[in-house]
Amino acid sequence: MTDIVLILLTGLATAAFVMTLTAAISRHLGRVAVVDIAWGLGFVAIALTTALAGDAGDDRRWLVLGLVSVWGLRLAWHIRRRAVGHGEDPRYEAMLGGPVAEVGFAVAVRKVFLVQGVALWVISLPVQVGAVRTVEWWPVVVAGSALWLVGLLFESIGDAQLAAYKADPDRGPVMDRGLWAWTRHPNYFGDACVWWGIWLVGGLASGWLVGLVTVIAPLAMTYFLLFTTGARLLEKTMMQREGYPAYAERTSFFFPLPPRGRHG
Repeated sequence: MTDIVLILLTGLATAAFVMTLTAAISRHLGRVAVVDIAWGLGFVAIALTTALAGDAGDDRRWLVLGLVSVWGLRLAWHIRRRAVGHGEDPRYEAMLGGPVAEVGFAVAVRKVFLVQGVALWVISLPVQVGAVRTVEWWPVVVAGSALWLVGLLFESIGDAQLAAYKADPDRGPVMDRGLWAWTRHPNYFGDACVWWGIWLVGGLASGWLVGLVTVIAPLAMTYFLLFTTGARLLEKTMMQREGYPAYAERTSFFFPLPPRGRHG
């Protein structure tokens, strides 16, 4: 019990440090959206500190560190590259009720940095607990790793297809090709698969009780992706774009399904 408490405190301290540093950078730059870059890096930091502090008798915590690091570093790099030369993300202005310069930075701390710091800690619970618990079911580790790979492929392929679409001078008003013909948010769906996979590897593979306690992690991540800073919030902006409502009519919102009407 003492080891688990120490690990949880280590994870909590790491999340607090990451979000405090991010908030300081955000205030200097005047952009709340920098938190999106810190999001993936925060999970990597928690996975690293808890893996170093953990004492599980197998190598599963290093596998988890690898899975989280590949996902988190790729995500941070992708968001950083996409954000260069752009201003504030409209999602955050909508969330805050206006530009941060108008509503005040304290609102951003309360509504964004504090919430995401807590979310970092909660969603990384399978990573933290897996650092001190041994594996009971190795087949679950294999299944979780496979699901993680599916999610990473959805994210990577979806991002590459979107980049190719943006570079095409003859592109239509809405991206509806490849994975984007099957789901309007392949990147968010991929994120969800990644974290359900990490829960299987770090949580459920440690036993049914650990799995039951830590299932809040992928549930919280899926909720964030769907309703908080993810798909639903983005849709409010995208529905104003020419052709998007028609695209939404024929394309699944989240889970990949065959496109209705015509194929992309």
